Amino acid sequence: MVKVKPFHGVRPALELAPKVISPPYDVLDSEEARAMAAGNPYSFLHVNKPEIDLDPSIHIYDEKVYQTGRENLERFIRDGILVQDGNRHFYIYRQVMNGHEQTGIVGCAAADDYMEDRIKKHEFTRPDKEEDRIKLTYVQKANAGPVFLTYKADDAIDNMVADIAAGAPDYDITTDDGVRHVLWVVRDDELNQALESAFAAIPHVYVADGHHRSASGAKVRDWRKKENPNHTGEEEYNYFLAVFFPHDQLAIMAYNRVVQDLNGRSKDQFLAEIGEMFTVEKTGEKEPANSHAFCMYLDGDWYTLTAKPEIIMAGDPVKSLDVSILQENLLAPVLGIGDPRTDMRIKFVGGIRGTGELEKLVDSGKYAVAISMYPTSIEELMNIADAGEVMPPKSTWFEPKLRSGLIVHLLD
Repeated sequence: MVKVKPFHGVRPALELAPKVISPPYDVLDSEEARAMAAGNPYSFLHVNKPEIDLDPSIHIYDEKVYQTGRENLERFIRDGILVQDGNRHFYIYRQVMNGHEQTGIVGCAAADDYMEDRIKKHEFTRPDKEEDRIKLTYVQKANAGPVFLTYKADDAIDNMVADIAAGAPDYDITTDDGVRHVLWVVRDDELNQALESAFAAIPHVYVADGHHRSASGAKVRDWRKKENPNHTGEEEYNYFLAVFFPHDQLAIMAYNRVVQDLNGRSKDQFLAEIGEMFTVEKTGEKEPANSHAFCMYLDGDWYTLTAKPEIIMAGDPVKSLDVSILQENLLAPVLGIGDPRTDMRIKFVGGIRGTGELEKLVDSGKYAVAISMYPTSIEELMNIADAGEVMPPKSTWFEPKLRSGLIVHLLD
């Protein structure tokens, strides 16, 4: 059973909150973050993308970056931009985007649950990115951004959350991208205890988004444990910041692909070769209507590719995924993309950018072909995690993204 607990949240002064909260660190590069934070000294990007306050010549993994992030967080707290709650609370966090609504519980997840696989994963982490978040978390002594976790929906938890969210929120902010972010502080001690007890009956939760953040939260605990001869297991650093959403409220978008060239093939050769594994039709459709179908943009035309039955491994939770079918039957054998994690000829485009972005990239001449995917389902994700397997890279794109700076968790 998982351990989820309330904590002394650090959150923005009400009047500054719209200026403080920012996108998560991993959806912006340094240049985009500099532009977004320009003229805004309150932006949380100064904390979770601290390289924006240093000369661009300094490497993003330089020790100065982590020290600057710590100094900025300390300044935010010292100047009252961020204020810590005196009592432990859970927080209810609702996001509304284009009519879709999801409501989660902000709390602290246990590092032990991560290490003992009660927090289930479905992706490998990249060592460089994991090391970056470990260093930032260790130096700041804080979880600057939450992990996005999901659990199989539970009626008791749903009912408690609905009751809390029926009251007036503490924050209600609509960001420039049109997403509404609403937060309630759970001040009732009995409700906090009831939520903690309800999670104690949940056998496991799943990382939806934030594998590097969850890994860093657990591994910083290991560092701190080694440094503390009086370690008890109850210290605040034994937990990391997370938002827990019921699985039936989540929306997964497609994670699309574009490739620079046809791997030495002419257009006709390419179409003929992929026709051995897929039924290929010029339909003009830009998004597949169902799984095991793909839409392909090539030379100004949209095609629908339907996987032939013999290449669908229905009994295998990983090989039956659309991303696996595409990788094993088109990207690798035809286009020569053997390892999509490292091959520079392939680019991944989150579904939030739409198919217009795919057309733009191919029409620019920088890319030869684009593939529009059918979204992976949350059930597929959980089945793979339950089986102890991992998904191919770039299988899921969750929207809306959790805002950073709305709640911070201090490790001391």
